[in-house]
Amino acid sequence: MATEPVTLIYCADGNRRFAQIAIGAGFKYGAQVPNTIYHPPYFCDQNWRKPNREKYMAALAQHKPHIASVLDWERQEQLSDVLQWAEEAAQHVDVVMLIPKVQGGVEQLPRTIGGKPVRLGYSVPTSFGGTELGLWEFGGWPVHLLGGSPQAQMQLTRYLDVRTADGNYSGRKARQYCQYFDGRRWVQLATTGFDGRDAPYVAFELSCKNIMSAWRNP
Repeated sequence: MATEPVTLIYCADGNRRFAQIAIGAGFKYGAQVPNTIYHPPYFCDQNWRKPNREKYMAALAQHKPHIASVLDWERQEQLSDVLQWAEEAAQHVDVVMLIPKVQGGVEQLPRTIGGKPVRLGYSVPTSFGGTELGLWEFGGWPVHLLGGSPQAQMQLTRYLDVRTADGNYSGRKARQYCQYFDGRRWVQLATTGFDGRDAPYVAFELSCKNIMSAWRNP
């Protein structure tokens, strides 16, 4: 549904080499802050399980990313806190991301905050969780996809106005299993005949190139 190419973001901290590979393949860089990062972030996220507003806002003020998320809106009574986070974050970013998880709540959200446009974050369902709202609740809004596999993310563009998408799924596949994405499925790198200490990095680089190509040539 997006009229412009989706901006893809490799979102992970703590590994300089993986970040460099992703950026080299055309991905923007994102990270959870204030963790250790190695490049100016295009996207910033915070630890939604243990939110620390003071440290997070200080990191946004330092890095001034293009887009940043704020406190997940998980219960109706949180809305005031979420919007306060968003007002503060708007001082340091170009786009503010709200992550609604309250049934029927999207219609309560503003289109702009602090003079900055709002983008809705949709957490792609995985074994770790995800947004349980119906896709129709995001209709008419620009959307950022949070996590998930490249296949799941690309499928969601059929239903949502996706502008940005982040993740480190390919990084986990490379580190844990030495698997890479060939544009359709996940393949063991060993089947190509390559086996060595750099195998996870080779697998990750192949995934980055193939994921970018799959998005640009669906």
